[in-house]
Amino acid sequence: MTQPDPASATPSRAGADLFLISLLLLFAELACIRWFPAHVLYLTFFTNVVLLACFLGMSVGCLAAGHRRDYLAWTPLLLALALGAANGVEYLREHLERLVDVGHQESPQVVFFGTEYHTEDLAGFVIPIEVLGGVFFLLLALAFIGPGQEMGRAFNRLPNRVWAYSVNILGSIVGIVLFSLCAWMELTPFWWFLLIAVGLGYFLIPRYPAVRFPAHSVGLALSLAAVVALAVLPSLRVGPGRQQFWSPYYRIDYDLRQRAIHVNLIGHQAMVPIAHPWPAYALPYLLHRDAGGEPFADVLIIGAGSGNDVSRALQWGARHVDAVEIDPVIQRLGARDHPDQPYRDPRVVVHLDDGRNFLRSAGRQYDLIIYALVDSLVLHSSYSNIRLESYLFTREAFEDVRKCLKPDGLFVMYNYFRQGWIVTRIHQGLEEVFGKDNPLVLTLPYRESVKPDDALFGYYAVFFSGNTEPLRRAFLRQPEYWLRLGPAYGPDLPGNGFEQPSADERRRWQALSDEERRKDWWFQFGPARVEPPAEPLRTATDDWPFLYLRRPMIPDLSLRGMLVMGGLAAVLLVLFLPRRQGPGPRWDWPMFFLGAGFMLIETKAVVHMALLWGSTWMVNSVVFLAVLVMILAANLGVLRFRPRRVGPFYVGLLAALALNAVVPLDFFLGMGRVPQVVGSCLLVFTPVLFAAVIFAVLFGRTAQPDRALGANIAGAMVGGLSEYSSMLVGFQYLVLLAVVYYVLAAALGRCSTCEEK
Repeated sequence: MTQPDPASATPSRAGADLFLISLLLLFAELACIRWFPAHVLYLTFFTNVVLLACFLGMSVGCLAAGHRRDYLAWTPLLLALALGAANGVEYLREHLERLVDVGHQESPQVVFFGTEYHTEDLAGFVIPIEVLGGVFFLLLALAFIGPGQEMGRAFNRLPNRVWAYSVNILGSIVGIVLFSLCAWMELTPFWWFLLIAVGLGYFLIPRYPAVRFPAHSVGLALSLAAVVALAVLPSLRVGPGRQQFWSPYYRIDYDLRQRAIHVNLIGHQAMVPIAHPWPAYALPYLLHRDAGGEPFADVLIIGAGSGNDVSRALQWGARHVDAVEIDPVIQRLGARDHPDQPYRDPRVVVHLDDGRNFLRSAGRQYDLIIYALVDSLVLHSSYSNIRLESYLFTREAFEDVRKCLKPDGLFVMYNYFRQGWIVTRIHQGLEEVFGKDNPLVLTLPYRESVKPDDALFGYYAVFFSGNTEPLRRAFLRQPEYWLRLGPAYGPDLPGNGFEQPSADERRRWQALSDEERRKDWWFQFGPARVEPPAEPLRTATDDWPFLYLRRPMIPDLSLRGMLVMGGLAAVLLVLFLPRRQGPGPRWDWPMFFLGAGFMLIETKAVVHMALLWGSTWMVNSVVFLAVLVMILAANLGVLRFRPRRVGPFYVGLLAALALNAVVPLDFFLGMGRVPQVVGSCLLVFTPVLFAAVIFAVLFGRTAQPDRALGANIAGAMVGGLSEYSSMLVGFQYLVLLAVVYYVLAAALGRCSTCEEK
């Protein structure tokens, strides 16, 4: 479909169009990043499939700015096709789970919660997850070609390149602010995609009026309506007794009758009253009491969720409970519907915050600190492989916990950790902080030992650290603790003499398989021996916070995904690469490597600020906004001072990156607020400023802004793929790869300048 009326806009109209298409692109990118992983479970766990697809589409679109064909006219149909495919995958997910392989979760290199099903026939055909990811990568890339082309054309119509780039950044700033408002107001996808449809209609409807193009106008109206309809279709399928919410982090499906919460299609938590017979929530209090301890007075619960752990703390006599939960919707559901109504108790103070951030700013000590089934099930952002909870399980996080414990305090964490090596890694980190032989590990059902190669599907592991000596002495006095499933386990249960099974019941229980024991009415408790690994197991740290990655490596699954995305990107870029026109090169290599380096700088900024200020959506939004503001400031500086040479800025950039590689990520932790803010921002954002000045100077000189921008965005995609190397080397040294990219940009830029002379 060709554009019927080629643009002959005035500079002011071209500037307005550039502002609006930039706003639309950023807003649509963020909407897709939120929507698609929430409906295609298998995209939830992969860093940047949607992000890189958007980058690729924009890059190809910029390269196609000179084409006569109007690709924006196809955008509504392509976007509707991608949304429809996601709806289909969601609808068939129960069947697809038997066909889709998510990295061999029976014995994985990296663990993805919610995919631990057991395939009955391992020899049968399975669809690799990277193939499914590749399908959506291609669909989304195609959908973003049209807006990218529109942006490239707008750039070509503005003679002042730096001013045009400033307008582009202003539009992006408004786009991110607008989507952040949608997240803050917890608006549903109906509003996101309605705004996208309106934005597309603004550009397309005047081009294809119904009088001149009746067929095109009808098709356009239908495809725009289909975009909105398909975006909200899953919410229309919500049955009676169910509700759907969109928090800043999740799509939340809530079953009112069972009080069960699913997030992004994975079962997350259920509201369990204190009358429920399952003993796990009461276990820390039971064992502490029977070891001779007094009730915990001051309790901190990280991952308070809908309130189960809070209700148990209150039941067992806590005088003050700080309940920390990152998701406001989940907390509100618990406050509204939990049968024990724990959040209404005046002893409870709710903190909607990141757990690690709260530990550093609590300002008090506790008798008991609990990590309550902390597993976010989502990535922290589309820029990195860390998850929302990653910075809670590092050695430095355990040191923060120790500082918040009273001298006789106890630290307890529990979860279904799936793999023996995860239990071993946590145990190792706790020993490094609390001392050798300090941590105790119990499993439910009972296991005598945990080995790194054990598959612990269905096993509930409980860690005790801190003042564990009374517990050790209690287990020496009574090696076998038993509980009978039946009564609710509260403080009135007799201590130091749990009801013991008869000899016949004990023999019957010991003859059961692990699966049968999980369903039996007797529970045995006792410390499990954590076997050391045969080969060194790296402790999770703030630099390498990958709890669920078995060893420093780029997993095979990620490598295959990178190959699929890289191959598809290469094909599209070659197909749309413009023919040589004039003396300039077909491909702008300096701009390409500038984009790759900048993507890694931005990733470092996101990760570093998440560590300092918390892994909340608001921190992410502020960081992205700050990066855009720094770029805008650099543009204004270039417009005002018109620097002729970029060499000094390259020197400053490389020096700033070297400083980022030397200064540890946690260097500013524990400082006062003012020096922490000033120091961290100078460290993280100084490279952004230098890089933005270099880009603005070089972009201002280009005769083909669409090609330069297309190459730059393609480079950003390569930088996004390079982020996977953080799983191998950690985030501290990720900037060294950015140094390599910028050195290449400087060298190739110098070579091209020499050729022109």
